[in-house]
Amino acid sequence: MVRENKKKGLIVKKAEFVTSASKPSEYPASNLPEIAFAGRSNVGKSSLINALVNRKKLVKTSNTPGRTQRINFFEINDSLRFVDLPGYGYAKVSKKMRAQWKIMIETYLETRINMVCLVWLMDIRREPAEFENNFGLWLDEKNIDFINVLTKADKFSKTGQLNQRKKIASKINYDLNDLIIVSSIKKIGISDVWDKILSFTGAWNES
Repeated sequence: MVRENKKKGLIVKKAEFVTSASKPSEYPASNLPEIAFAGRSNVGKSSLINALVNRKKLVKTSNTPGRTQRINFFEINDSLRFVDLPGYGYAKVSKKMRAQWKIMIETYLETRINMVCLVWLMDIRREPAEFENNFGLWLDEKNIDFINVLTKADKFSKTGQLNQRKKIASKINYDLNDLIIVSSIKKIGISDVWDKILSFTGAWNES
């Protein structure tokens, strides 16, 4: 069971890799609630997962975009799973590979019955690209619950972070307060993300 620590967010006693998959027949059993992580390539998915579980190397990080090419499942405290989806929008892989990733991501998000929400990462330094806007519209169309996270906040001052959040919220037409500002390096916003995650896993456990 995941225990809360009001000063540090959450105490994670156990976090381990379970399996990787490219199709539903390779997914692990659907007995635990799953939190998926998605975003453009090199947005910081691996770093955020490592920060959430307070591990440096649970998920391998890389400066090379497109390293995550399968769906990776991680079990946390024997009570929930984090699911690292391939990054989307990376132009330096073949069109065939991008199409395969798109199918892989959408199949998981549409069919996984125990996926309780998606953590959708966006780089706070960048204006949302067209494919990111389209992804947001697709999530709304499919009624997929998501937590919107703005990564790499350490690149800005506090004022800069708030200004960037306002710009991005306006661009994607989302409520300002729904965008969580995060830095995996400085541990900004980590407990806020956990609060959102636990609200979804708690509802799943009670259902």
